[in-house]
Amino acid sequence: MPVRATGPGSYDPDLAVVGAGPAGLAAAVEAARRGLRVVLVDAGERPGGQYHRHPAPGLGARRPGALHHDWREFTRRTAALDGFVRAGRAVHLAGHHVWTVVPEGTGLRLHAVAAGDDGDAAATVRARAVLLATGSHERQLPFPGWTLPGVVGAGGAQAMLKGGLVLPGRRVVVAGGGPLLLAVAGSLAAAGARVPAVVEAGTYLGYSGFVPVLLRNPAKLAEGALHGGALLRYGTRLLTRHAVVEAHGSGRVEAVTVARLGPDWRPLPGTGRRIPCDALAVGHGLVPQLELATALGCATRTAADGTAALVLDAEQSTSVPGIWAAGEAGGIGGARLAVVEGELAAISVARALLGGRAPEPREAALRRHRDRL
Repeated sequence: MPVRATGPGSYDPDLAVVGAGPAGLAAAVEAARRGLRVVLVDAGERPGGQYHRHPAPGLGARRPGALHHDWREFTRRTAALDGFVRAGRAVHLAGHHVWTVVPEGTGLRLHAVAAGDDGDAAATVRARAVLLATGSHERQLPFPGWTLPGVVGAGGAQAMLKGGLVLPGRRVVVAGGGPLLLAVAGSLAAAGARVPAVVEAGTYLGYSGFVPVLLRNPAKLAEGALHGGALLRYGTRLLTRHAVVEAHGSGRVEAVTVARLGPDWRPLPGTGRRIPCDALAVGHGLVPQLELATALGCATRTAADGTAALVLDAEQSTSVPGIWAAGEAGGIGGARLAVVEGELAAISVARALLGGRAPEPREAALRRHRDRL
């Protein structure tokens, strides 16, 4: 049965998925494959979210997947989504920002707005269930000079490169904390930027306490080795236990001062050094995007990295009936985990809406994969 349009900009599906990143795209495809009528709502013009942000066709990128992991898997899912859209079993509301979700009868009502040439166009989706795949945003810590032009988020620098094929500068210092910094530095350098330093507030020795987990996820070890090799290849210096304490410039960033951090994470006097640059890409990890979920009353917990994340059961259900979540909303875990969670959530929604079906072998395998990741 096709998705029913109940009026201009109004839809009545079984499942509304908010967010078309790795988790949301995987969930929408899996749910449609299982016979659910799906509306996928996303603020981006094309699926992929921040992780698989890619150039517009008009930019003429010859290898749009060159800066992405799992590109083939992503293009296979987008092709599947397109097929379900053509068959009328799914609707993809691109360029729509969901600003609220409210209970209505036995279901939920989503309100979205899309900015167009003729003003803002509204859309309403009345669904039996909602799956939140809202992703995350960067954590930023202010410092003197952080508002200078040329100072961008680390993820923002990567988005500029992936989506616009542009660099934030020709000489870019990458700073902050977390493994994203290595990926950003490597991609910027590969695209032609000079990256004199990666300034990491922590130390990678912390991963030594998780050797059994890493051994169960060899792809992560390989990824780390790849990033480390890129730093050596492009002559990028890795400064651990350091932070940018000031950005300098008149009209735009021209240099940064970095200093060594003591055991209490405070800069040590007399350790500052100045690094010339025309851009600074800085970020201290990711924070789950929870506004829609918390407005609905979904319970949260404190995750291992100190951020708030949703409380989810084994089937990706939140504490509010009819609301599921997948991906970073349940805790920062990366794109591969998000895909697995999206598929598990879709299976759970299908079971709840179409009738009880015994757990299948694939579901058990997905749960094991989720737990390992």
